Amino acid sequence: MSTELLPVAQPTYDPSTVTPGIVHFGVGNFHRAHQALYIDTLLDAGLATDWSICGVGVLPGDVRMRDALRDGDMRYTLVERYPDGQAPARSIASITEYLFAPDDPEAVLDKLADPSVRIVSLTITEGGYNIDDETGRFLSQTPSIQADLVPGAAPSTVFGMVVEGLRRRRDRGIPPFTVMSCDNLPGNGVVARESFTAFAELLDPELATWITAEVSFPNSMVDRITPVTTDEVREWISETYGTHDAWPVASEGFTQWVLEDDFTLGRPPYEKAGVQLVADVTPYEHLKLRLLNASHQAMAYFGYLMGYRFAHEASTDPLIVRLLLSWMRDEAAPTLDPVPGVDVADYERSLMERFANPYVRDTLLRLATDASDRIAKFVLPVVQDRLATGEGVELGAAIVASWAVFARGVDESGEPIPFIDRQAEAVARAVERQGHDDPVGFLRDSLIFGDLADNPIFAEAFTRIYRDILSYGSRAALETLVDAPSHRK
Repeated sequence: MSTELLPVAQPTYDPSTVTPGIVHFGVGNFHRAHQALYIDTLLDAGLATDWSICGVGVLPGDVRMRDALRDGDMRYTLVERYPDGQAPARSIASITEYLFAPDDPEAVLDKLADPSVRIVSLTITEGGYNIDDETGRFLSQTPSIQADLVPGAAPSTVFGMVVEGLRRRRDRGIPPFTVMSCDNLPGNGVVARESFTAFAELLDPELATWITAEVSFPNSMVDRITPVTTDEVREWISETYGTHDAWPVASEGFTQWVLEDDFTLGRPPYEKAGVQLVADVTPYEHLKLRLLNASHQAMAYFGYLMGYRFAHEASTDPLIVRLLLSWMRDEAAPTLDPVPGVDVADYERSLMERFANPYVRDTLLRLATDASDRIAKFVLPVVQDRLATGEGVELGAAIVASWAVFARGVDESGEPIPFIDRQAEAVARAVERQGHDDPVGFLRDSLIFGDLADNPIFAEAFTRIYRDILSYGSRAALETLVDAPSHRK
């Protein structure tokens, strides 16, 4: 007896009749479940026919996305998983081209110089902007950056390609495109502006001056929990919907995009697809980064050490629920400015519902990836704000302590932890320092922690909780932590 296949909504538009107005660097699951979906929605409504997306891959691993999209005729299936079990699927066709830069760098530069391209968007991860976390300065000595600065070199980094594209447009009298970051960073547009203009300054100071004067870098806040596509997900989508994508996407049902309305050459009518266009993104981004993203960090390390492997499992453990709610209500939320139209208590409740969605199956290892970037950008800003006003940081210190134990690479049953961090060598050195009788050795990397190792309030809390986890286990340490009144000071 065969099971009836569920339907997959098909585009109402012909992808061959639309043209790219957006070049996107970093086509991964999140982009395909988020920005590409919004454009697909507009195209389905007969809007934005000159705003489809040309994806660009820069890293060697991006060859997999090139092949998956080309093999699927540039289409893929997106399934939205809701807590009640609903799982509508649609075929997304808004990415109408894909260029793998190592194949043909010149093709990417030609596309960037094309007058029809008016936005260059980015999902290159929190750590992809080549910024020193301590000083906020562009890391000019990075080998790939130095290679791109060699006269006559074909650029291989996103910085080299975007800046060369802008140079060609300037020289040909073509107005510049907007650079639109969609990464989880405070002030992501500001960070993008600093990174790209700093690279341009190294290459050609006059070009940097032109970019500063002429190019828009809007800030944005993006939100949609989108796990990695596993073979299990591929098989489930194939059996449920009858599609055979090499790289489908399954995301949560919730999605949000808050975007600063500042574009050099116009934009798609994003508001007609549900994007919130605002003058100032800051309150929204602080809300999301300090509550959602920081809570992901809080559950990732304690949860993994306690034996969980999926976010929906960890986030329904009563002890972790207390940790997350205490973090949000007692430490993170008090650092927020009012957010227009948002009740923070309702937002916190909605996050707990989203975390517990059993159909999303987001792994704790995904949340722990590049922890050195994520802790620094999501958790430590709350810590610094609270220290500046003399308030307690017990829970922030606990999150860092749980990461320090996790970073040792072995869980509480002695099994290896296969985590990934772009600063793996620095994390390994921090773990080694912590193991040499320095109670705050892990904190002495100033690029990540600034001067927190020398702050007696934070250092004491970190040291105590770190030792509790090692001595009594993560569950016992967490029970002591959430039962203590000290974190509410």
